[in-house]
Amino acid sequence: MAPEVLPADRQPVIVAARRTPVCRTNGPLGRLRAHQLLAPVLRELLADTGTEPAAVDDVVIGNAVGGGGNVARLALLEAGLPVSVPGITVDRQCGSGLDAIVLAARLVAAGGSPLFLAGGVESTSTAPLRAHRTDDGGADFYRRAQFVPADFGDPDMGPAAETVAQRFGISRERQDSFALASHRRALSAADAGHFDGELVAVPTTSGTVAADDGPRRGLTPAVMARFPAVFVEGGTVTAGNSCFDADAASAVVMTSLERAQAMGAADGLVVLGTGTAGVHPEILGVGAATAARDALAGAGRTAAELDFVEFNEAFASQTLACLDQLGIAPEQANIDGGALALGHAYGASGAVLVTRLLAQARRAGTPGSLAMAMVSSAGGMGTAALLEYRQLQDG
Repeated sequence: MAPEVLPADRQPVIVAARRTPVCRTNGPLGRLRAHQLLAPVLRELLADTGTEPAAVDDVVIGNAVGGGGNVARLALLEAGLPVSVPGITVDRQCGSGLDAIVLAARLVAAGGSPLFLAGGVESTSTAPLRAHRTDDGGADFYRRAQFVPADFGDPDMGPAAETVAQRFGISRERQDSFALASHRRALSAADAGHFDGELVAVPTTSGTVAADDGPRRGLTPAVMARFPAVFVEGGTVTAGNSCFDADAASAVVMTSLERAQAMGAADGLVVLGTGTAGVHPEILGVGAATAARDALAGAGRTAAELDFVEFNEAFASQTLACLDQLGIAPEQANIDGGALALGHAYGASGAVLVTRLLAQARRAGTPGSLAMAMVSSAGGMGTAALLEYRQLQDG
């Protein structure tokens, strides 16, 4: 069956995308709560597109470890949007930011030519302490929420990354090499100014934060080889080939093709297909591959046609396992570095991927180029979005 071709008033398209710097937990952005991180991004997106704040139909934001209370609504009011604009917060753990964008795309496809701000935010630095109430009314503090029932073992992400490495034959050498390449690509991209157009400088009490703080210039193969295994004795997953926790926010302007053209948007990423999937929790890191296959199949495309690929590099092992399953060469993915170098801001990371893809597609300037964003999530899930870069105005 041929994929459905949506009419212009239901065809989702991303016309702008922005992000804050991605900074290490308790680093330069460490004193800002999630809504304070996100608000500058929302304001910048409105300015980029000339959108009147009251014209926004909804704000859809992913968040994983915040304090609840609907951070989307809190952030939009912090950003100065009127009280008439609602907000909704999405939690699919690491996939939350991409899932918020996927949800907005599906809402556009339902009709009515709405306009959404969609993305994700995470302040790992200010995430609240969490506790279960004990029988005597006390507090039993825990580090992370339960992902799946105990019958599944509720594997943590680090040990699961080791399981993926073993199950899919991803060697320590491949993991280290990929992680080192991520740092080098991120540094090269920053030096070349590739991030300049997507970054929103964030004011803090200590000064303005305008650049990522994660990529390391001193890494070499010898340094990578010295990192010990951290999750399983004798294993292959190390601090060097795993991401670090970070603070960040990222969001996009999503609307219909019809409304984007009426707004005068010059170009954008048309959403051709999306996929969400579940896998066994013990191999939670490979859910993105299943989701990506679903998105590609639904659009009648193949991985071989992809021009740009952004995958959330939580661990080198699961990144390589997913790319291998899809037949995507590692050097094709994350051409400007990924979370191994830049950091993983949980609920924001999936939106950062889409922001990167729009910047890359614009830099290449090739209409019709295909892009894929992919995230694997805790608990054994994955999300993917297939996008096509297009010029939106005649002539």
